Amino acid sequence: MHSSTLTSEQSTNSADFPRQFARSRRFSLGVPRHFTVSPDGRRVLFVRTGSGTDPVGRLWQYEDGTERLLADPALLVGAGSGAVPEEERLRRERARERSVGVVSYATDDAARLVAFALSGALWAVRTDGGTPFSVPAAGPVVDPRPSPDGRYLAYVSRRCFHVVDLTGADRQLARAEGPEISYGLAEYAAAESMHRSRGYWWAPDSRHVLVARVDTSPVERRYLSDPADPTKPPQAIRYPAAGTANAEVTLELLSLDGERVEVEWDRKAYEYVVAAGWDAHGPLVTVQSRDQRIVRTLAVDPETGATEVLHERTDPAWVEIITGTPARTASGALVLPEDEGDTRYLTVGGQRVTPEGLQLCAVLGVEGERVLFTASDDPLETHVWCHDPGHGLRRLSREPGRYTGAARGGTVVLAGLTPRGNEVGVLRGTGTAGAAGTAGDPPYQALTSLAEEPSVTPRPVHLTLGARELRGVLYLPSWHEEGTGKLPVLLDPYGGPGMQVVGRARGWFTCVSQWFAEQGFAVLAVDGRGTPNRGPAWDKTIHGDQLGPALEDQVDALRAAAARCGDLDLTRVAIRGWSFGGFLAAAAVLYHPEIFHAAVAGAPPTDMRMYDTHWKERYLGHPEEQPENYERTSLIGHGHLLSRPLLLVHGLADDNVAAAHTLRLSAELLAAGKPHSVLPLPGATHLPADDAVNAQLLHFQRDFLMSALEGGVAPPPHRPGP
Repeated sequence: MHSSTLTSEQSTNSADFPRQFARSRRFSLGVPRHFTVSPDGRRVLFVRTGSGTDPVGRLWQYEDGTERLLADPALLVGAGSGAVPEEERLRRERARERSVGVVSYATDDAARLVAFALSGALWAVRTDGGTPFSVPAAGPVVDPRPSPDGRYLAYVSRRCFHVVDLTGADRQLARAEGPEISYGLAEYAAAESMHRSRGYWWAPDSRHVLVARVDTSPVERRYLSDPADPTKPPQAIRYPAAGTANAEVTLELLSLDGERVEVEWDRKAYEYVVAAGWDAHGPLVTVQSRDQRIVRTLAVDPETGATEVLHERTDPAWVEIITGTPARTASGALVLPEDEGDTRYLTVGGQRVTPEGLQLCAVLGVEGERVLFTASDDPLETHVWCHDPGHGLRRLSREPGRYTGAARGGTVVLAGLTPRGNEVGVLRGTGTAGAAGTAGDPPYQALTSLAEEPSVTPRPVHLTLGARELRGVLYLPSWHEEGTGKLPVLLDPYGGPGMQVVGRARGWFTCVSQWFAEQGFAVLAVDGRGTPNRGPAWDKTIHGDQLGPALEDQVDALRAAAARCGDLDLTRVAIRGWSFGGFLAAAAVLYHPEIFHAAVAGAPPTDMRMYDTHWKERYLGHPEEQPENYERTSLIGHGHLLSRPLLLVHGLADDNVAAAHTLRLSAELLAAGKPHSVLPLPGATHLPADDAVNAQLLHFQRDFLMSALEGGVAPPPHRPGP
């Protein structure tokens, strides 16, 4: 079990991995991302940092097989000298952004003018030559976006909405009426739980904008302080906890001439604005009821603001939000998801265009009548597909992995997490009659990735486990020979909605699992009920209970894996996880100490009443109407059950899962006389950013688990499950 049993080379690689994992920001630095394809398909814009350890993002253009640097913050006079606006910092936190510099951008319709913000300053660059230039703005800039014709730049500053032309003539189209009002920004619930990070949308005529007005005054106020610096005043944030008031979101149609028209719908019945946009057919808005069982797609009259219901989706549990929908084709056909039985279909104009068993994941874009989307017919892979009338359905990504992409003008960018890591390629000639290329075909050309190669190579053994055919993967030490000895077991799940850790792809999480294996563990990762890409029926087995099925699946998978691999030592079983995975780890040692002998729980949501409205009410309902669901799922109130070593880790600046979740559970454990350990991370958010902290966290968890499992563990009496 000790690292001394490793070979010299393996030991060196394993020892370096935590530092490499941290300095590479989970191997995300140096990877091309955020793609825009020009209308003719000849040019691709993207962002990439300078190396696998350089966190500064730069703007690039790929054309005719050549990559050209468009904007480097280090070369721009005055760039980066100001502070990042608080609204931008929060936007990055919601997006889990790990880099600095150019982290996002937007273009006009021709992809000739690009706008981006650097430390609150407004910058633009033309893709046909020239250097980036600053554009005067009224204040610190957030989310700048060019008009479709490239004549104007819209942006948000101090929660007010502005439009400026390239000469610096600025117009404030909407002024925040108070400190709780903002125009053009996404509210917390939208950005964190609905996949909507935007708050305004240009009209095709470049003379009008659809803008969200957000009033957070009804929302519960929380305070984040820094105990490591008692001289720093606490920060007040608005957080909509389950069962409490949401922000009030309205939409306005603004013209550059100063006219304002409010969009009308039944906001009391449909308080969530899930998605919005403006295409050649007019503004399109999607709204959702508070209980999330009804979603309506609304057409908006741009003259009066009146709305018409184009489509309604209902579900007795909840209506799943699919990124990129609704959309419309050139002919006006609605592009929407549809759930039936075990399949989530893509529909165009009311007609299903995907077969049974192919699970729609997201719509990436619409060009003419062609729809580009991601879908999965195997839980271990996600691929890019396109549908085009007259040419049917085609899968564009060929090799195993999890892919996303962008397309226009017969060119497709495929960005995949493959068994070899992150890979990005450009496919040309993929028009309606063309065939997609693969890595060995002439139309395919790779974009350069500067990401570091992990010093640990995952050695996954894929398993299908138990009666529910749970997808799992087992990582064994590279130095272990089958039958030569028992290995302690470490379960390494996420286990909740929105994320899979099992697949035919090498991601940071697979590398971390293998690193723990090299320390002497047999590491098992399993995607249970409620995780994506198994269909609507699978998703909704957790309705009303986010704990029971998830924990049961981990137990069943462990037993099934041990029956397949005799080297797993079930007298020494640990579990670790972060966020939902941390919640699952803490629950495992509370409810099943006869199976789980130690746990590390990072940022665990222990009291479901303290988590946000949209995410938590989706699965558990309203806490006043279904309190039993919150009692069943929360760990608070059950701390007296602890009889195994438990390490709780939490960032004290976490505004997603507040540190109060861990501190309240710790206080309860202490009052019950239950020994446990707490590792607070001063200044850390839900995704700790400090490289030294992230490197040492892996060592700290390993050492805690090794100590807890050393010498075997005596079994306690069995307890009933949650």
